[in-house]
Amino acid sequence: MKYIQLLEDLSNAYGAPGFEDDVVAVVKANKGDFTLQEDAMKNLYLNFADLDPNKPTIMLDSHMDEVGFMVQAIDENGLLLMQALGGWTAASAQSQAFMVRTKDHSYVPAIATSKPIHFMSAAERQKPIALEDLKLDIGATSRDEVINDFGIEVGQPVVPATKFQVNERNGMMIGKAFDNRLGVAATLAVFNELGPDAVKALPFNLVGAFATQEEVGLRGAKVTSSRVNPQAAIVFEGTPSDDYAKSTTLGQGRVKQGPQLRYRDSTYIASDHFNAMIVAAGEKAGIHIQKAVRDGGGTNAGSIHTAHNGVPVATLGMPTRYAHTHYLISAYQDFQDTVDLTVAFLKDLTAEDLVFTDLQTL
Repeated sequence: MKYIQLLEDLSNAYGAPGFEDDVVAVVKANKGDFTLQEDAMKNLYLNFADLDPNKPTIMLDSHMDEVGFMVQAIDENGLLLMQALGGWTAASAQSQAFMVRTKDHSYVPAIATSKPIHFMSAAERQKPIALEDLKLDIGATSRDEVINDFGIEVGQPVVPATKFQVNERNGMMIGKAFDNRLGVAATLAVFNELGPDAVKALPFNLVGAFATQEEVGLRGAKVTSSRVNPQAAIVFEGTPSDDYAKSTTLGQGRVKQGPQLRYRDSTYIASDHFNAMIVAAGEKAGIHIQKAVRDGGGTNAGSIHTAHNGVPVATLGMPTRYAHTHYLISAYQDFQDTVDLTVAFLKDLTAEDLVFTDLQTL
């Protein structure tokens, strides 16, 4: 498992939407000999400083943020009211451990709690818990203690308190933020597998774009796609697996069955031409691909495919169980297959393969 330490470092990094600084640091530490640039939104650009203006550009996209919360208010008892950053259910957040950032950028532990059953009326016991019913308890006894002793203020980010683990026997990983630190790791791994000389020799520019704030509206990718102006893009995602949601015949994103290639979700319809090229590369490399048509969900492809004059986008997802919770499970083999598929695809791609991105006379 060549990239397991990278995956652990990325998973353990704290990075709620808009607060991706720790993830930025991990990417910087693993950029190798490639250039890395950061913009005002904390989006990162790998190898962007070395573009050849005479070549078309392919962008490898991933997002650095994870679902989290923000401190919305502090009550008189020292409990923190919180607002969701990304999609949560109250059932997955209640009674779970979180980390809350202080004004000096350290983190303190907290528990998401609600009114104890002992103080509930019969009607309240029958009512489902809502996100707005949850509060964070850091062990303080007053609002003053939270602010002055702990240094926690309104507007601070909150993330799950989960540590990465791996089962060496079957290669299954457990951790937080696989959506989408798996994608961040995949981009870094692809560049590492190719190496600076091979990347420079490609008949197209290759840029790694690490976007922020995907979980709150695909915001970072609006900026990265505008700045990079790619002729094509591959979006890496930690996609929700359907191992337990669908049967084996209807499942389209099962763990240990290879990367998932999306054809549609709620944010975009994929380029059939570009997807066909990915499928052909998978067949040649002997890598199994799961084809998916999703009713809901979305990725940065939703922002990228309508950028500028339109961008063909392929979305490769690494199946992940229990997305948007504290504990996600994913197979290292699916990650490695995604990296290997992308490297094989890029090595065989020519500049002529991208002519379909130009305006055509009919």
